[in-house]
Amino acid sequence: MNQRKIISRREFTVDSALAMLSGVTITILGCGDNSGGSSSPTPQPPPGGASGVIGANHGHTAIITAAELMASNMLVLNIRGTADHPHTVELTAAEVQQISGGARVSKLSSTDQAHSHSVTFN
Repeated sequence: MNQRKIISRREFTVDSALAMLSGVTITILGCGDNSGGSSSPTPQPPPGGASGVIGANHGHTAIITAAELMASNMLVLNIRGTADHPHTVELTAAEVQQISGGARVSKLSSTDQAHSHSVTFN
């Protein structure tokens, strides 16, 4: 027998929005000025380390220490910072080596609380 599931208007709206946005990446980058975008300044990296610029930021920080850059291993950075929720950014060993060498590397964070962030190093 074919049974139908009855969903609320809210569930329908959320499901419809998620269906429309599946496969779409929205990147918002800001300079920390009054035009919107990043509301948190990018912290200074530790000596010999690197910090990432986080798009649409609201308290997150992405820091790679000098020791992590020298080790050139795969990293999973916790970028929570002062935000009230976590995100992580996964970097391959090759990407860590690129960042260490001064190359620009951009990654998308994990999706938490229905959003993610673009994180750019160098």
